[in-house]
Amino acid sequence: MLEYKTIEGEYFTEWEINKSRFLTYIKHVETEIEAQEFISSIKKKHFDARHNCSAYIIGERSEIQKSSDDGEPSGTAGAPMLEVLKKNELSDIVVVVTRYFGGIKLGAGGLIRAYGKSVTLGLDVSTIVKKSIFNCYKLDLNYDLLGSFENYLHQKEIRIQNKDYSDIVSFTLLLAQNDSENILKDITNLSAGRIKIEELGPVYLNIPLNAK
Repeated sequence: MLEYKTIEGEYFTEWEINKSRFLTYIKHVETEIEAQEFISSIKKKHFDARHNCSAYIIGERSEIQKSSDDGEPSGTAGAPMLEVLKKNELSDIVVVVTRYFGGIKLGAGGLIRAYGKSVTLGLDVSTIVKKSIFNCYKLDLNYDLLGSFENYLHQKEIRIQNKDYSDIVSFTLLLAQNDSENILKDITNLSAGRIKIEELGPVYLNIPLNAK
């Protein structure tokens, strides 16, 4: 597992230059099939548009990268769209830019700038997150330890994924990888070894990088 940047959800923007309308659709996806299905859905929605250009990057290592000019001159649409995603270090993302031609040609340079700007405008309204790796642990404790334990969690601002109150109290905690060892030592010392700790493995958590 690697840490990387992506977006949450789905977004839309629109702008116009020289009477050509550029509609940008951006979505978080996790597989190439999802990306292709999204592209197909936009093409179906805007079947009357001259061009539905696209780009996507998939994978923890951005191992899948593809783009399409969809009828625009080669290298003037899909490639600059993909480049914007790469410059922003984003993965698990697909973007489709639909162009309704307004009768005035933009030229190769104009198209490159227009399609790149369309993606940038879409990202400007998107919630960008960092997929960070946390270690997940289940902790079981008796009620007499609850007060001091919860105070410690509050002081350390530890993420609590779940709580369960029955004969004993169970907490599921998400600990940053670089802090896990020290926090578990603190908990063991705090409880004199009376808290049962079970490691559940690593999980991804989305940490917002920009506020919308």
